[in-house]
Amino acid sequence: MGTFGIATIFLFVILGSLAGFLAGLLGIGGGIILVPLFLWAFESSGFAPDVLVHTAFGTSLAVIIPTALSSTFGHRKRGNVEWHQVAYLCLGGLFGALCGAWLASLLSGEWLKGLFGVMQILVATQLLIFHPRLPPVRSDAVPFRPLIAVGFAGGVFSAFFGVGGGVIAVPLMVILLSFPIHLAVGNSSALIVVSSLFGALSYMLHGWGSDLLPPFSLGYVNCLVFLLVAPFSIAMARLGVRVASRTAHDKLLKIFATLLVLVGLRMIYSAWFV
Repeated sequence: MGTFGIATIFLFVILGSLAGFLAGLLGIGGGIILVPLFLWAFESSGFAPDVLVHTAFGTSLAVIIPTALSSTFGHRKRGNVEWHQVAYLCLGGLFGALCGAWLASLLSGEWLKGLFGVMQILVATQLLIFHPRLPPVRSDAVPFRPLIAVGFAGGVFSAFFGVGGGVIAVPLMVILLSFPIHLAVGNSSALIVVSSLFGALSYMLHGWGSDLLPPFSLGYVNCLVFLLVAPFSIAMARLGVRVASRTAHDKLLKIFATLLVLVGLRMIYSAWFV
């Protein structure tokens, strides 16, 4: 149980690199690629069904930590991270991640996947319909309470679904806080570091001592998979940051929304129609 073939390891490398690129490009952490990959790979490798989904989520969050950190440094160099805003976002993200991991432990994997898909499609539809026109730089100060609320929402979804939380945090910052998309992506990358860290630690705690865990696991985090995927994801995150800085505002929004729709439909189909 818990062994990987050469083809599976190669796929880890390829899709891990893609996840890192998307993390840097869109500030989403890369979990929307990692989670489906892990679900497939863990099932084909014989992981116990009772721990499969939660191990995929926990391992995804662990990989996201260094990937998001790499993205954050890249966006900081380009002036797309406002640290006073990030402090409040991360405060909310910390508590949100703890709540999200606890809620995930109460639900089945199929319900988690289905709800994740519905949420992504709703967010993408809102982005595509309303087409917010934002100034390049916000001129007024942002109150701390909305920042904490956005961070909390991102943290809950990060730990609940095993993703970075940017799929919620970026649209909320764009639509509700009127942030330019590049600032929202940069701030989201920093938020993801905190939310994924505390989310991964929570998954470790909730899975600790389970007799069904595969080898090389700390709770619901598989360390072997982390070591296979993380280096490539980190390297490609910096490339994603460079591409993001050269991409037009409207085009970046469309790419983000289209990605949300595709992944959302995939999750709904696999959870409720197969």
